[in-house]
Amino acid sequence: MKRTIVIISFVLASIFSDKLLAQDIAPSRSPEELKELFGFCDKTDLVSKFKLSPEQADKVGEIDYWARLQQKSIDANTNEVYATAGELQQEVVKKYKAFLSPDQVKSVSDYNKAKANNPEPCEIIVLHFNRMFDTLTPQRALLLYKTPWRKQLIDKLGINGRQADMLFETEVWKQKESLTISAIPETDFNRIRRTVSMNKERDNKYRAIGLTEDQMATTIQFFKEHQLGAK
Repeated sequence: MKRTIVIISFVLASIFSDKLLAQDIAPSRSPEELKELFGFCDKTDLVSKFKLSPEQADKVGEIDYWARLQQKSIDANTNEVYATAGELQQEVVKKYKAFLSPDQVKSVSDYNKAKANNPEPCEIIVLHFNRMFDTLTPQRALLLYKTPWRKQLIDKLGINGRQADMLFETEVWKQKESLTISAIPETDFNRIRRTVSMNKERDNKYRAIGLTEDQMATTIQFFKEHQLGAK
């Protein structure tokens, strides 16, 4: 029992250091925005990597959100229930114990520790864009992609020529869309929302082309390594 409480306390320490499940590139994000970030990033990890059910992952997110609101009022000395972060942690421990097993808590705590040591935002919320596309027409961009890399993409993925062409078309669309999104200030949370929507649409396009999940990951990496204008 003591071991479980210690593990959960580690999780809570991560919550209050703003390095828990919501991966955040701006420390001033509101609790509501952090709640969205949890859904964009960490819920997927909790379900796919650590085998929490979607319902359990949602509960983790709800507790994270609730704890942040409580902590903000504690910091402002306006919380009428909890005077200190320690008191709040005790209550959150009770909430976690209601639905997480010791093994699940350990998995989540290890996940949080890794995030704290390497607090980079998850890929789906990161905007990658190339200023070359300011002046490139889609037709010219497609030619610049296909000439050096079409056969390489076909061989790497084991796909046919039409599929490869559709992947290049998707990448050109994504680069053009990324430039539009890049005009949104980094402090505006809509920049993240638009980026997530774009990346999800890209993934849907990949699936419609007929790629497997492994091929999708390979394609994403391929276009990171093969960028127009890169030396």
